[in-house]
Amino acid sequence: MMDRKILEHAAVDAVRKLDPRWMVRNPVMFVVEVGCVLSTALWVQALVGVGDLVPGSIGPVLIWMWFTVLFANFSEAIAEGRGKAQAEALRRSRKDTMAKRFKDRQINTSIELIASQTLRKGELILVEVGDVIPADGEVIEGIASVDESAITGESAPVIREAGGDRSAVTGGTLVLSDWLIIRISANPGEGFLDHMISLIEGARRQKDGSFKARCELVRDLTALSWKRSLNEITSIMLQATRSAVCAEWATVLDLSIDKARLEVEALLLEGRKTYEQKG
Repeated sequence: MMDRKILEHAAVDAVRKLDPRWMVRNPVMFVVEVGCVLSTALWVQALVGVGDLVPGSIGPVLIWMWFTVLFANFSEAIAEGRGKAQAEALRRSRKDTMAKRFKDRQINTSIELIASQTLRKGELILVEVGDVIPADGEVIEGIASVDESAITGESAPVIREAGGDRSAVTGGTLVLSDWLIIRISANPGEGFLDHMISLIEGARRQKDGSFKARCELVRDLTALSWKRSLNEITSIMLQATRSAVCAEWATVLDLSIDKARLEVEALLLEGRKTYEQKG
């Protein structure tokens, strides 16, 4: 079951992602969207009696094309929403966890209760039945049954004990029985949970596509236009991709969009001069 809030946000994002500057990051769906726009224009022409096409012959195809684009955007938005929710849940569990730390990194000293975020590598902690292990570490004393389903998805508990290959424990897992004394093996921000959060939050940025690839598409289509006239669909694709490149160029270099556009045009012009000299 998916959260209703995630579905509501996904429905809004599905429409927002129709922006060509966003769609161009997914070349396949961008081409489909361009086809949708052109087909919609033909359908409107048919409605007003321009041309030989019949509205009823275009309508069903047009509906399916727009449905395909919107559903793709909706699915992507749901995945992003669930990823953000998971990252937030992991971050919240990390902040809410308290640790029983031995003072002076000595087992035979008193124990103090501190926030897990203040733990440092090499410090010693005690975890007992019902405790959430606050950070990654290595068991140096004790044996316990640990529920790692929140991390691995495996419902069966595992045994963790000192020595051997079963001594490593992961922050965010739950102690089901007995007790463990653990030596912390990672500083704040370096643990398994931190890496999971980074991967989840970075997934969308990685999926956005390569800026280099978009630049190469603009370069290749522009070079093609020097040889011959582009058809209408290719021209639209070139203009949209070039706009997206200019917008990202402006963001990266902290320029105005007009300044970025001038720089991109200057680079393309320089490329044309080189092309003509070689030709």
